[in-house]
Amino acid sequence: MGSRSRIIGCGSYLPEKILTNDELAIAVDTSDEWITARTGIKRRHIAGEGEFTSDLAHQASIRALENAGIKATDLDLIIVGTTTPDETFPATAVTLQGRLGLQGGAAFDVQAVCSGFIYGLSIVDSMLRSGQVETALVVGAETMSRILDWEDRATCVLFGDGAGAVVIKAENGVAETTETPGILSTHIHSDGQLRDLLYCDGGPSTTGNAGVVKMMGKEVYKHAVTNLTDVVVEALAANSLQPEDIDWLVPHQANRRIIDSTIKKLGLAEDKVVMTIADHANTSAASIPLALDAALSDGRIQSGDLILMEAMGGGLTWGAAIVRW
Repeated sequence: MGSRSRIIGCGSYLPEKILTNDELAIAVDTSDEWITARTGIKRRHIAGEGEFTSDLAHQASIRALENAGIKATDLDLIIVGTTTPDETFPATAVTLQGRLGLQGGAAFDVQAVCSGFIYGLSIVDSMLRSGQVETALVVGAETMSRILDWEDRATCVLFGDGAGAVVIKAENGVAETTETPGILSTHIHSDGQLRDLLYCDGGPSTTGNAGVVKMMGKEVYKHAVTNLTDVVVEALAANSLQPEDIDWLVPHQANRRIIDSTIKKLGLAEDKVVMTIADHANTSAASIPLALDAALSDGRIQSGDLILMEAMGGGLTWGAAIVRW
């Protein structure tokens, strides 16, 4: 008998403002057809004036806590995966901690760009299994619209704003089999030699401002399909599972073509994939928990289902997690 980290609640939040491809085409030399064909994106949510990453995180967290049926004061740890923090410091997680009325426990941010939520899950899983904490909140929250060059059609069409959150609790004295509910395993990687393929050209130590997203799209696509396939194979092998054992793939929603290529290489059926990219665009660290909450809310994901989550982001970073719901 051992311990397992179990997700007991999920919640999400999207800003009210929606920006469609047609609306974007008024300001940028692009079209709905061009964006849809290359990315699968139709619209994205944009944070309003005075609406910050911590605000999005707060709303998603409240909903996750309500879904879990616990109070914020039950939390021992808050991790926020974000590449768009409110401020250089403190961590957005600390701001969220204050908003939730907490004074105890620990709170910090994880910067792994689009892989931030998977990295957060991995850290929490390790800390819960080691007994350092018992109940944790992992949030992916982004206002990507604030770091975009709105004249660069190669990048500004891709991203959106949003937040998703999960509550995770340690369950002790359980059988550690693939049938037991909880996080079966997490797998994280990075390759700093590839940092220039996808980065933001600013920061406190270099330019003194936040900068904007820069991307070598074709190279990122190539590495994404390879790395995501590899880490999924790694995760399946670690649990002696086959692709057909997976009930739902909840991928990072970066590009429809990346998702399609990955599931084709793995031999997964398209009807086992949760897709939200058309409505959300790429919300970086928020995309997996947003998609997870969508599939839980509409009843697709049921108790006992086996879920595979995977992501790749700037760094390059990538990772996967397998969860028995």
